[in-house]
Amino acid sequence: MKSLFHFAFNVTDLDVARRFYGDVLGCAEGRSTDSWVDFDFFSHQISLHLGEPFKTERTGHVGGQLVPMPHFGLVLELSAWHAMADRLKAANTAFVLQPQVRFEGEPGEQWTMFFCDPFGNPLEIKGFRSLETLYQA
Repeated sequence: MKSLFHFAFNVTDLDVARRFYGDVLGCAEGRSTDSWVDFDFFSHQISLHLGEPFKTERTGHVGGQLVPMPHFGLVLELSAWHAMADRLKAANTAFVLQPQVRFEGEPGEQWTMFFCDPFGNPLEIKGFRSLETLYQA
């Protein structure tokens, strides 16, 4: 069964959200009202609603590092991941975790980067040489 992921969360300014998700991340805008906007988040739907963003803390222990929890993000093939990293660097994104490889040489080897949107919502972008290895143990 093929399905699409939907995630709705809060932001405090829709124009700032449009610049970040549309211009920086390259997401196409969908429907909107004066209190929310939808984006095509790499073939998944995110809905950004005006409100107080969720509280996050660096409580996730992964690969010897603390990562923000909760968070959401993408899994990309490695070439697309590198292109995204370049795009974020060009936009002067402040990374929570700089783009890096994790679990190198092990099953589950992945490239990762963490950053927050302008409202403090943390995102992780993962890159794999092959998406077929995503769940490899």
